[in-house]
Amino acid sequence: MISPRRRNPGSGFTLIELLVAIALMGTLLAALLSFVFSMTEIWGQSGEKRLFDQHVSAVTQHIDAMLRRAALPAAGQSQSEAFSIRELRTPSYGTLTGLTFTLTEGDRLMSWGNSTPAPLVNCTMGLTSNQGLVLFWRSALEEDEEAVHETPVTTLITGLTFNYYDQDNGNWRSETKPRRGTDNHWLVPEQLVLHFAYGELKAERTLTLPLAPGGLPIF
Repeated sequence: MISPRRRNPGSGFTLIELLVAIALMGTLLAALLSFVFSMTEIWGQSGEKRLFDQHVSAVTQHIDAMLRRAALPAAGQSQSEAFSIRELRTPSYGTLTGLTFTLTEGDRLMSWGNSTPAPLVNCTMGLTSNQGLVLFWRSALEEDEEAVHETPVTTLITGLTFNYYDQDNGNWRSETKPRRGTDNHWLVPEQLVLHFAYGELKAERTLTLPLAPGGLPIF
């Protein structure tokens, strides 16, 4: 009887065995790369949404904080009208209509080229076509009464909605532009809606103007 042929320990692998091993390694490598790429795509999409949500929250909180500070009593006296609607002639964007308010101690977004906020700032918040939400402001300490500074806030705010509450019928009315009253004066809305957009990502945030009848802030 002929005994089966035994491999010499020093002879190595046969060509067929090498080909099978290479094919298995190629299959495993392809599966691993496919998994890595799919996880990277999923992580990138979720990361982009997470950054968008963080930006929306940060901008909304900062604007809300500015509005609350604008509603605080100034110099020990309550403000009967902390907010108004104003038509403003700007250097770069022509005439804009926006929400106007005063910040006694200023804000870090509005300074004269340093980190110190400009005080006694009169600010109009307006929407532009290419810079999104922009703050147009001037300090009462500036000698040039025609000076208007422009501070872009974010290009991701692509729309503003003004919500008005009708006390007669108890309904809300949304406008893309501020309304005028029967005396042709601008009406200050009760709420301001910020519309954010970045690619397919969209978000809306509603801010209530923090002013109760009599000029006291709502907290």
